[in-house]
Amino acid sequence: MAQQDNRIQMPGVFGGLMRYDSEYKSKFMFSPIAVIVFVILVVVFVLALKIFFPLPGS
Repeated sequence: MAQQDNRIQMPGVFGGLMRYDSEYKSKFMFSPIAVIVFVILVVVFVLALKIFFPLPGS
C-alpha cells in the first residue's frame, strides 16, 4: 500500500498573497467624485436620448 503524504504544500513566496498596488500603477487616476459625476452624466445623457429620440412603438 502507498503511504499517505500528510505534508501541506504552500504556494510560492508570499503564501498566496499578492500586493497589487506595489506592482501596478495606472496611467489614469480618477477621484471617486469624478467617477460619480461621470456616471450621473451618462444617466442624464441616456434619459435625454430617450426623451428627444424615442424608439418607434415605445
